[in-house]
Amino acid sequence: MVGQQVRDGFVELYGTGPEGVWAAPGRVNLIGEHTDYNDGFVMPFALPHTAVAAVSRRTDGVLRLHSADVEGGVVELRLDDLVPESDRDWTAYPAGVVWALREAGHAVTGADIHLASTVPSGAGLSSSASLEVVVALALNDLFELGLPRWQLARLCQRAENVYVGAPTGIMDQTASACCEDGHALFLDTRDLSQKQIPFDLAAEGMRLLVVDTQVKHSHSEGEYGKRRAGCEKGAALLGVDALRDIAYEDLDAALARLGDEEEVVRLVRHVVTEDERVERVVRLLESGDTRAIGPVLVEGHASLRDDFRISCPELDLVVDTAMASGALGSRMTGGGFGGSAIVLADVADVDTITKAVEEAFAAAGFTAPRVFEAVPSPGARRLV
Repeated sequence: MVGQQVRDGFVELYGTGPEGVWAAPGRVNLIGEHTDYNDGFVMPFALPHTAVAAVSRRTDGVLRLHSADVEGGVVELRLDDLVPESDRDWTAYPAGVVWALREAGHAVTGADIHLASTVPSGAGLSSSASLEVVVALALNDLFELGLPRWQLARLCQRAENVYVGAPTGIMDQTASACCEDGHALFLDTRDLSQKQIPFDLAAEGMRLLVVDTQVKHSHSEGEYGKRRAGCEKGAALLGVDALRDIAYEDLDAALARLGDEEEVVRLVRHVVTEDERVERVVRLLESGDTRAIGPVLVEGHASLRDDFRISCPELDLVVDTAMASGALGSRMTGGGFGGSAIVLADVADVDTITKAVEEAFAAAGFTAPRVFEAVPSPGARRLV
């Protein structure tokens, strides 16, 4: 349905039908936060919420962009004028992908693009990555570039890092490009090796809720970059390429070597323990003990709150209220400083937990949260 609406919108804007319509999903990260830029492990899955793009090629070096979700008309850009960090608007994400493809030597000669998205913006669910990936997949198909999904993800990450200026890791783009229906993606961000892990909660009488706190976060603001710089400092002080190289069993000794570098100690401890938590969740899911991942999620939240210090009162309230109301597990998900939390629960407890969270937010004077079920869904694909 959304695909048809976006196609019709393209016709209305540009006066002709698009050459195709593509979709790319947002994602929820089950476990593995702030490990991706430390060469570590992550475990996202794709949401049913998608960015959808209707696209046609141009041959005149012009890029025309329009979003159904943003007020304003068509934005027209010349490909030769695309310069990193020159655009602070939503158009930086699709334009950045075109820039990254051309920088990598791929002959993209222009495009007309109309976009619409159902991925909540600012909720930590990768709305920007889904925009990037849907444009990359469309251009890959239309210009017959022949790039594999993992390489498209890399180019989209480069667009966000260099063109947009947000120092994000590779997880979001890879999740959007590569996730499979009914599975979580176990991704090694060092070599980009992937393993699809079956994750069918409905079959086991459970649900995973996303609670969007409505507190907007932005990757390109300074706190994210500070955490990344602190992790890189920790790796340098410990003489390793990345914090991924600190074995979990060697953590105490590594922290002792950091001495009075208190902030670096906290960051290193989170990353090393979080990598171990991802591997633990993989083992539990593969052994069929899905319920047992709940306490691991709670551990992850405590680490993000106390060591990485990127939670906020709204996220903590979701986790505390959900656990007090019978949830199996809960944690913040995404970059932090707002965004969303996830809640793992038995089906019978979903309504009770949802009501308790909504009432807790009202009592605290917070904006009402948005609560919805997260169902592991397909990755990026061509619709029409």
